[in-house]
Amino acid sequence: MPIKLPSDLPAYDVLTHEGVMVLDEGQAAKQDIRPLRIALLNLMPKKIQTENQFARLIGATPLQIELSLLRMSDHQSRNTAAEHMESFYRPVSEVWDEKFDGLIITGAPIEHMDFEDVTYWDELTRVMDWTQTNVHSTFGVCWGGMAMINHFHGVKKHMLDHKAFGCFRHTNLMPSSPYLRGFSDDCVVPVSRWTEMRAAEVEAVPGLNILLGSSEVGPCLVEDAAHRALYIFNHFEYDRDTLKDEYDRDVEAGVPINVPGNYYPNDDPAQVPLNRWRSHAHLLYGNWINEIYQSTHFDITKIGT
Repeated sequence: MPIKLPSDLPAYDVLTHEGVMVLDEGQAAKQDIRPLRIALLNLMPKKIQTENQFARLIGATPLQIELSLLRMSDHQSRNTAAEHMESFYRPVSEVWDEKFDGLIITGAPIEHMDFEDVTYWDELTRVMDWTQTNVHSTFGVCWGGMAMINHFHGVKKHMLDHKAFGCFRHTNLMPSSPYLRGFSDDCVVPVSRWTEMRAAEVEAVPGLNILLGSSEVGPCLVEDAAHRALYIFNHFEYDRDTLKDEYDRDVEAGVPINVPGNYYPNDDPAQVPLNRWRSHAHLLYGNWINEIYQSTHFDITKIGT
């Protein structure tokens, strides 16, 4: 079944053109089942690109999704038009009394900063605590996942001496996990970060399970059952050209950057990169949505009780 989006949200036309099933408000009202309420707390600078990436993945399941776009209350976006933010986003301060079946907390390009130095850290910690009473399942992505695992368990992020940048092969460490249903024994995942979480420190915390990991770039996907959360430190949601755009941006700006590994054919930036992670991206987010559907309350008011 389709994802419900405002008909004038840019993702509506993008996903419709790609064949993703999309409904507007009027069409969705005619259906009898309850849509899953999924919120996207978008911390990325390029809001529209990020909306498209996540809506594409969660909208490809056979369930109706009602997507809510959230932002930090006092943080103003400098890279997305104010009218877009005003039209489609609500500050998190407006949803404290609402319940959601799922919440995605995106990454943010601030990984060089200590968590406590981030201007919206206090409100974000309130969001993370709020998920325990008002959200059935939370998915922290890249910096968002690092923030969650640090907040709930004190696991630290560590600076790398060079950027982990490219497409890295990861091992399926727990094939029996419902979140990895349909996964191969290994898979390729895009990586773009200056920090890492260390496997030994994650494994030292009772109740945390590493589901996907790499000998080159460390843990990728971690399940935190006690907090009804998944943490992913890499980027299954990336489009084919996202790493290319990052690489071209840094080259144009004169910033030292290595060619993203295992991304371009023959590691040649003049070639068109191949998307080798799309199927596993859809599997992962589809499995997450399915697990929410199987376990959430039909009466949404009972979430967190």
